[in-house]
Amino acid sequence: MKLERFQQLTTKYSSLHIGVLGDFCLDRYLEIDPVRQETSLETGLPVHNVVNVRAQPGGAGTILNNLSALGIGNLYPIGFAGHDAEGFELWHALQGLRGVSLKHFVRTVQRRTFTYCKPLVLASGQTPVELNRLDFKNWTPTPAVVQGQIIDRLLAVADALDGLIVLDQVDVPETGVVTQRTLETVADLMRKHPDLLVLADSRRGLRGFPSANLKMNSGELRALTGAKDELTLSEIQESARDLARRNKSHVLITLAERGLLGASPDGQIEHVPALPVRGEIDIVGAGDAVSANIVAARLAGAHLREALELAGAAASVVIHKLGTTGTASVSEIAELI
Repeated sequence: MKLERFQQLTTKYSSLHIGVLGDFCLDRYLEIDPVRQETSLETGLPVHNVVNVRAQPGGAGTILNNLSALGIGNLYPIGFAGHDAEGFELWHALQGLRGVSLKHFVRTVQRRTFTYCKPLVLASGQTPVELNRLDFKNWTPTPAVVQGQIIDRLLAVADALDGLIVLDQVDVPETGVVTQRTLETVADLMRKHPDLLVLADSRRGLRGFPSANLKMNSGELRALTGAKDELTLSEIQESARDLARRNKSHVLITLAERGLLGASPDGQIEHVPALPVRGEIDIVGAGDAVSANIVAARLAGAHLREALELAGAAASVVIHKLGTTGTASVSEIAELI
């Protein structure tokens, strides 16, 4: 992509209105200094001394982080957090993001805040090492009243949106933001607002989702299509093309070291290889960077291949940031483009 075209697209970002509907969580990093390790007198077990705590939005918040880093002008998180310490941290972290309005974000005593607590050993001159995570999740169905609040917030902001990203991050169905009721509301919005660009992603698979633009990895594509074996690149292309035609929407596949693939409803297939690895990597957050950049680029007028190129460059930036779930700014992407 030529620099002139890149600038033409990215200068439009500040005028966009994008909603992010989904499971916002708190990424809480506990930075451990191994030099200060002790042994507990009471148990005889090692004691990890935490020398710094940092918190940032995770889950759907990672998509929001990336959109903010791109300079998107108006961002609307639609989700919930609990009235707990983690919820306070998450709210504070969301408030600190450029372009974000929290008018449509729900605080509730009926849910606890979804949290990934990540102990991180930081030894001088060495790559950060993450220890076993401590996760806080909700294991019961999301109360009807909370679902209603989420739907009301979504309907309230819908007319203002150019695009909507839907992220289902929970392991157990109906325990998060993206419930069946929520999906039915999204489907209604798509019928009422045919020009609204909607991208959907779910760690449990996209079966039963509305005919939005669907983003998944090759394993999720295999599960969705019922294939038993690993798919070759040509088989992925055919499966993505068939799915895009059937749903009448774009299908976007992340292929790890093989790059990104996109299929359009008219049968067009684009494959953009991954950029070379430039050192140690951490793949956490790469998929969310892809989602953010594809939606931003498409709303700015990018063709499918252009959007994949920008998303691939963003993912390359993110995976080279260690010890954090990183983001990619326009200037960082420009260096690779």
